[in-house]
Amino acid sequence: MPYSATSPSSRSPRPSIQPSTALLDTRYEVETPEGIDLLLRPAGLVPRVLAFAIDLLIRGLLLLVMYVVLGLLGKFGMGLATILLFLVTWWYMVLFEVFNQGRSPGKQILGLRVVHDDGTPVGWAASLTRNLLRFVDLLPFAYTLGILSCLNHPAFKRLGDIAAGTLVVYRDSVPERPSLPLAEPLPAPFALDRFEQRAVLGFAERGANLSTERRAELAAILAEPLQIPREQAEQRINSLARSLLGPT
Repeated sequence: MPYSATSPSSRSPRPSIQPSTALLDTRYEVETPEGIDLLLRPAGLVPRVLAFAIDLLIRGLLLLVMYVVLGLLGKFGMGLATILLFLVTWWYMVLFEVFNQGRSPGKQILGLRVVHDDGTPVGWAASLTRNLLRFVDLLPFAYTLGILSCLNHPAFKRLGDIAAGTLVVYRDSVPERPSLPLAEPLPAPFALDRFEQRAVLGFAERGANLSTERRAELAAILAEPLQIPREQAEQRINSLARSLLGPT
């Protein structure tokens, strides 16, 4: 088929690759004062209920032990147990959230944590507000308002979270730094741009999971732009990656 030249104005523009917005995306994006975008994953109703059930069980066992022990002291012990009942009921969550990075024992087991809407650690005022307003979420019975609010809010917030400006999110684990093959650090023959550095590091980090043939194929592709001999490409790329990574 003969090639027909067309003017730039008549050519159809190349479609740009844009990230599509998923219809069911529960990620919550916030921007820090430093201009860094954070992607938080709000926890839904089921993991929050499970975490609350675990905390409720822990508090129940704690109160049971206290009442049994203090019951031996008669009326004085019962009076003291009543004070402790108030403290455990209203301060259990607050103290854990403030002093344990937003995690009560139940949340810690389920991998959840409480943060402010901007992703910062929860403080005294916000934690007190969200926990004191539980009596509103309890209305008219069995957390009815809290469940309805959680199911209808895009970030699964109950009424206490809305008033306090807090979120219950999944606590993402810190990814382990991938190990690089043993190689003598070797500086690049010229300055590498950001994409070239990523390509070199990506090859070195994933090399252990590739077959020998695939490593040789990828190394040959990188050899020409990096101006290194093909027969030495794999070892030289690993050396470049060691140099880019710096001391470990």
